[in-house]
Amino acid sequence: MSQIIATFFYVGYMRPAPGTWGSLAALPLAWIIIQLSGFSGLVLATLIVFTLGLWATKAETAGRENHDPSEIVIDEVAGQWVALFPVAYGASMMGVNVLALWPGWIAAFALFRLFDISKPWLVGWADRRDDAMGVMLDDVIAGVFAAIGVVILGGFYHWLAV
Repeated sequence: MSQIIATFFYVGYMRPAPGTWGSLAALPLAWIIIQLSGFSGLVLATLIVFTLGLWATKAETAGRENHDPSEIVIDEVAGQWVALFPVAYGASMMGVNVLALWPGWIAAFALFRLFDISKPWLVGWADRRDDAMGVMLDDVIAGVFAAIGVVILGGFYHWLAV
């Protein structure tokens, strides 16, 4: 079970760039969650995925030197969903279909991958923990940075559109 969770149903074995595949696989599931239970459902699902991911990552890396193998992508799922929080919240507040905010989806994906790969500041700090919490936390922090970027880009878009 830990392998299925850690690899997000084996998506982590896709090559090249398993982290990007994990982030892409997170998007349709996020859409389903938002359709069924809105922004609050996405937040709850993210907390559940983080908790399960922490457990699965600990189990899958126990006794191994590498505490962040590339096939573990459940952390990308949690981080990608955090990056989508402003999009889900904005759609909920405005009473529009979340897909109407498609530029936000693209920005959330692109910014999350940028921060996850480049590992600036706190993302790199968490990654250097070299344990299961670091594996999960660096992606959540990258998701927070991406979410902030989505808000800023959305603000610019609406400012320019006025």
